[in-house]
Amino acid sequence: MLDVILSALLLVVFSPILLIIALSSIACLGRPILFTQERPGLRGKPFKLYKFRTMKVCEPQSSSPLTDAQAVSTDEARLTSYGAFLRNSSLDELPELFNILKGDMSFVGPRPLLVEYLPLYSQTQARRHEVRPGLTGLAQVNGRNSLDWATRFTYDVSYVDAVSFKLDCSIIWQTFAVVFSRKGISSGERVTMEPFNGNN
Repeated sequence: MLDVILSALLLVVFSPILLIIALSSIACLGRPILFTQERPGLRGKPFKLYKFRTMKVCEPQSSSPLTDAQAVSTDEARLTSYGAFLRNSSLDELPELFNILKGDMSFVGPRPLLVEYLPLYSQTQARRHEVRPGLTGLAQVNGRNSLDWATRFTYDVSYVDAVSFKLDCSIIWQTFAVVFSRKGISSGERVTMEPFNGNN
């Protein structure tokens, strides 16, 4: 209930900012304004995630898969300075307030990852889907995208085991410090997260 009330309130408060970003995105990146993608939510049920688009539209690729080096180069080439500003300031995440309002997400929880990762999780790692995914989470305030996958999943499952209103408030408070410090936005040499390829 708090998620719904707060997300509705914040959408009203941030509506001028949302409008400014939307118009700026049209001018800098063109359409579409939003990046949408299916992500697994509570109990792994897919939902459509909303974010402001930060990269140029991907050009058609050949049928051959990209190497890691090519993927890094492609991401860097597609990320504009305007998109980097949105990512660094976390403003690209604001449309996820609609996901929270719809009940797909919560303010705090494990970040929603890719649907194709579902069969790659261990039984313990899959427990991250016992709660709704969040706009921020325990992993986000302890390293964000700079964490390796094993550490990230450990934080996610730790949150599931210890979830409480007090913990959520603490994570939200710490999130402000992380956002302003801009720590852990990128992962290693990539501007996006390293792909999860399963467990050894």
